[in-house]
Amino acid sequence: MIDTHTHLYAEEFDEDRKEAIQRALDKGITEFYLPAIDSESHEKMLQLESEYPNQIFSMMGLHPCYVKPESWEKELELVKNYLDQRHFPAIGEIGIDLYWDKTTLDIQVKAFEQQIDWAIEKDLPIVIHTRESFDETFDVLERKKHPKLRGIFHCFSGNLEQAKHALDLNFILGIGGVVTFKNGKIDQFLNEIPLDKIVLETDSPYLAPVPFRGKRNESSYLDLVAGKLVDIYQKDFAEIDRITTENARKMFK
Repeated sequence: MIDTHTHLYAEEFDEDRKEAIQRALDKGITEFYLPAIDSESHEKMLQLESEYPNQIFSMMGLHPCYVKPESWEKELELVKNYLDQRHFPAIGEIGIDLYWDKTTLDIQVKAFEQQIDWAIEKDLPIVIHTRESFDETFDVLERKKHPKLRGIFHCFSGNLEQAKHALDLNFILGIGGVVTFKNGKIDQFLNEIPLDKIVLETDSPYLAPVPFRGKRNESSYLDLVAGKLVDIYQKDFAEIDRITTENARKMFK
């Protein structure tokens, strides 16, 4: 299995990071993709990648919650410098978040658009963070439509119509712990989305699946997400594992 979105460098893992990674490896999770947040965490993320060069892969980007009036342009310069220095499998996580702060929408959109331009220029997928902002996110993606524009709607928690819109725009869905929540709702329509349009993720340390909901999440819980897809798609675990792993490999090349 591949965890397509995990913050293993987060301080929540400072006490037992190696053990948490080992638990996931023991469960058969062979690759981990780390989304970037901002310059505060780049070094920790890239250091962790260097310790596990065959398993851990860093993305690069500026998270919408860290698009601040006083620093976002400088932060984007740092992102661009990294993108010019070396290869990353994706630009992310980027997007729009109106849950925490609606006042920065204009600069969130500018930062999102700029990073989309770089993704198109470098022929890289993007990993999108969208929270209470599907309409605004789709507006940007419609404006920026391009044959090379593709990626993952990370931690997808929208409705069926939004899921289909994402697919129409050449994106696939990152499915994590929310699919196991009673009030998560995506389990009610997910079987209408082709399995080849889905990748697995944990978003650890956040959004732990049931029965660990409310506790720290970790990559080893990815099998609980896959297990829920067994119920939803009525396919065996090995099949879910094989198809979602292929999808991730195709996306991240």
